[in-house]
Parts: sequence; C-alpha cells; structure tokens
Amino acid sequence: MSVAIWANGLLTVAQIVGGILSGSLALIADALHNFSDMASLVIAFAARKIARRPADERMTFGYGRIEIVAALINYTTLILIGFYLIYEGGMRMIDPPEVQGWTVVILGGVALVVDTLTALLTYSMQKGSVNIRALFLHNLSDALASVAVIVGGSLIILYDLRWVDPAITIGIALYILYLAFTEIGGPIRTLMLGSPPDLDCESVIDTMRGTEGVADVHHVHLWQMQEHQVALDCHVVLTGKGWENIESTKKRIKDTLQDRFGIAHSSLEFEHEDCAHEDADLYGHGTANEHVGHSH
Repeated sequence: MSVAIWANGLLTVAQIVGGILSGSLALIADALHNFSDMASLVIAFAARKIARRPADERMTFGYGRIEIVAALINYTTLILIGFYLIYEGGMRMIDPPEVQGWTVVILGGVALVVDTLTALLTYSMQKGSVNIRALFLHNLSDALASVAVIVGGSLIILYDLRWVDPAITIGIALYILYLAFTEIGGPIRTLMLGSPPDLDCESVIDTMRGTEGVADVHHVHLWQMQEHQVALDCHVVLTGKGWENIESTKKRIKDTLQDRFGIAHSSLEFEHEDCAHEDADLYGHGTANEHVGHSH
C-alpha cells in the first residue's frame, strides 16, 4: 500500500508540473484523479489504524466510523474537482490554447504504467474490503483515463487538434462525477443510521417473530455501527411460555440473529404479551397509544 501511495504521489506532482508546462488541462485532470486515489489510499491506511482503537468514554461505539467519514470527505472533494474541471474545460473549448503534445504523451504513458501497477498491487487485497475494492476500481479507471490522455496527445502531435485536450478533460471530469455520485450514497446512508443495504429487514423481523416463545416485535432499529458491523435493537413481545423461559428465549433469538444475518450486536427489551405497548410502530420508537408494561 505504501508503494502505491508513493507512486501515485510522485505521479501527481509530475503530471501537474507537466500539465502547466505543456498547457494541457487533460494532464492536470488526470493528475487530480490520481491525487484522489492517493488521498483514498492515505485515508484508508490512516483510518484503519484509528479504527482499531478501542471504545472509550468519548466514543462509546469505538472509532470504526472514521473510515466512513473519510470516504464522505473524499467523494465530496471529487465532486468539487469534477465540476471545476468541466468549467475549465468548457472555457478552453471556446478558446483552445496551444498544447505540447509530446509532454502529454510521455507523462500519460508514465501514468498508465503507474496506474496499472497500483491496480495490480490492490487487486489481491480487494476481495475482503469494500474500501480497497473502491481503490482498485479507481486505479483501473485511472488507467483508462491515461489511455485517453495519450490518445489526445497523439492527435495534437499529428493533427494539431487543440479542442481534443479540453474535450478529454470534460470526459474525465464526467467520469469522476459518475464515480463519486454513485458511491457517495453508501457513506451518507451509514452516517444517517440507515439499515444495511444488503440486509433484508423484513426477513430479520419474520425470523424473530417465528422464534419459539415470541408473539411479536416492534420499535425495531437496524443500523451499521461500522462497515462490516450490523447492530439491532428492538422490543420483543413474549408469550406466557416465552416469558417463563426468558433467558433461553433470549439466547435463541440472539443465536439466530448471529447465525442467519451476522448481527453480532443486538439489544433486546422484553415485554409480556398481556401488558405490551399498544399500537406500537414496527420501525422507530413512536407509539399511538403507549401502555407501558413489564420489561426485562
């Protein structure tokens, strides 16, 4: 990972300097895309270290969500960069400046090599982590952007087609925006305490309702504590028999949640069916006519 960070960092500097000297906005666009990948690698690296810190009195859920916050910052930055590049590219389409084609082709070639190597380095690590998989896909897209830059530089050398450079810049910017907008929803959903996207909430509720000794469930909250940690809390209404064997009923529910859905963290409040909340909402914690019963 550190090799990939250094390689992308040096490449970013080289492309920005080359872009300024050659007058190529496409090179600078590719450099910013590479910089975003380097930032992603640094963020992933730093966030993983911070995420391992244990929970304390200030962060009772632990530090795992730092990766989600970091991802949100990264995607937001990408969106701002994308819009800026479209604006600059549009201005250059109106009045295309002179571009040094050979500088563009050479630096584009170097970028292609670095992007391909980085993609290969992150490929073996991407199967177990959504974070690393996003990096791998970004590097792959970087390699394609570098190919576009090389093609653009070649057309400038051969035919002096100056409008190709801003056109490729706008193309790269649109692709950056597409990536950012499709991926930013995940971190937002997690920070908004949304239920995990790959978890069937109805199936979880039906499974709990089908457990021996359980009459019903309500006030269900399902959320992601971290990228791979799902949490649940809810009220469980027990039958008379379930109430008599409350500890074994609780163990059955928790074991089922862990085995079938991977929910390791569950907080359950129990109510007897004779004195349970009336007209309670299934999700959230609102009730139309609350009748407080015995809880355990």
